[in-house]
Amino acid sequence: MPKPTTEESVLVKKENGVAWITINRPEVLNALNTDVIWKLRDALDDAERDPQVRCVVIGGEGRAFSAGADLQSLKKRQRQAEISFMEHLKEETNPLISKMRNMDKPIISMINGVAAGAGMSLALAADLKVMAEGARFVEAFAKIGLIPDAGATFLLARSFGISKAMELALTGDGIDAEEAKRLGAVNKVVPPDQLEKETRILAERLAKGPKGIGLAKRAMNKALVSDLDTALDYEAHLQEIVASSEDFKEGVSAFNDKRPARFQGK
Repeated sequence: MPKPTTEESVLVKKENGVAWITINRPEVLNALNTDVIWKLRDALDDAERDPQVRCVVIGGEGRAFSAGADLQSLKKRQRQAEISFMEHLKEETNPLISKMRNMDKPIISMINGVAAGAGMSLALAADLKVMAEGARFVEAFAKIGLIPDAGATFLLARSFGISKAMELALTGDGIDAEEAKRLGAVNKVVPPDQLEKETRILAERLAKGPKGIGLAKRAMNKALVSDLDTALDYEAHLQEIVASSEDFKEGVSAFNDKRPARFQGK
């Protein structure tokens, strides 16, 4: 399927080891149409390949993180017999969520406003979440007659616990930033005017981390769907890899010298 193109629906900048990826459709609350999804995927592919990028931040321009799937755009494509809901998910949205979970670089979602439906899934798929006071998650599928998708059935219970996940999925109700933090779904809740600053501090800290943090992410995600013995074996396998890294040598040297380590992500 060809990748649609429009100008500037996704903005990317790189600085201090961090790739900042911003959905730029504020006039529709950063709704996810096919163009945005492909450009997010391309931006993540580029960040994954770029050795200078060691952390990724995904955010939304304006007053929302993302209102979810652009249903008007999807319905239009259905009428034109371009794509079905299943094809849209399997060919476009699902690979985006999978890429976020599987790439060996940490991803932070910077949640400035509402994150609804597939936009909520996008936010939860990140490894760490920083949320502004007043922002909300809304699992809106039930209110329009759909089931949670874009990984929501996997992510909700792992983020909020099964009882709250069921409540959100079956009622379509929302949850505010403070409750999300209380339940462990987000890492930080900060005043809106401090959101970018606090996210930058965290992102640049991770960007200075060792190669091992990407493999730790991989191991944690695998352990979510593994038994203990499988997780133990996988840890041993990855530990052998990082034990031969330049960063491990630097970490040991820094520890012995009683100085901060200078990791290079190698």
